[in-house]
Amino acid sequence: MNMNEAEKATARLLEVMDTLRRECPWDREQTFDTLRNNTIEEVYELADAITDKNMEGIKEELGDLLLHVAFYSKLGDEQGAFDYTDVANAVCDKLIYRHPHVYGDIHADTPEEVKQNWEALKLRKKKRKSGTLGGVPVSLPAMVKAFRVGEKAAAVGFDWEKREDVWTKVKEELGEVDAEIEAKDKERLTDEIGDLFFALINACRLYGIDPEGALERTNKKFIRRFNHIEQRAEEQGKSLSEMTLEEMDGYWNEAKHNEK
Repeated sequence: MNMNEAEKATARLLEVMDTLRRECPWDREQTFDTLRNNTIEEVYELADAITDKNMEGIKEELGDLLLHVAFYSKLGDEQGAFDYTDVANAVCDKLIYRHPHVYGDIHADTPEEVKQNWEALKLRKKKRKSGTLGGVPVSLPAMVKAFRVGEKAAAVGFDWEKREDVWTKVKEELGEVDAEIEAKDKERLTDEIGDLFFALINACRLYGIDPEGALERTNKKFIRRFNHIEQRAEEQGKSLSEMTLEEMDGYWNEAKHNEK
């Protein structure tokens, strides 16, 4: 990376942000609260681009997120709370503090050791009254939150001794789902299905699989195969409601075969 060019680009971004805040009617009206949902949307758009392995899209969405960082920093500066320099220095200080195996004399030879040290340092630095799990954002999507909760608990030693043992928990939770299906108690069934999801997400964590990414791959696969069924129905001049389940299953298997 050319540091001189990076500095020029950063200065240009901040100058553009100053101009927009001063001269654009829309930008002048924005606040932390009005930008919040837009920021969340931009993160999801970045996630989509990453899932699609679209490098041009990733670059564009990163730029949108960087704009939001500059915008929030400008708002903070206007309120006398912080500016872009404070934000950048704060994250640098945090990274240096949480990487003593790089900047200090602590040894960490594996990614797991790094993560354990990271969580321990976070707790020590913030002295959170809410404890180990207190730093998990309340508004995280449930699947992401479950993964982070499991990670944080594991970092302080609350985890299965062998990752294979998680499947015993998955089977146990599946059995409890079956029992509640028989009992026809929807409230308890909801609880047990939640427990099953949580166990499966922990299994993903232990096996190094991103559950969100895995589910999105399945979503795309289902959409692709279902679209094939719809296309085949259209070729026959039929609507899906006019097809039998057997016909749809046949075209589903045809789509599956075509993917191989």
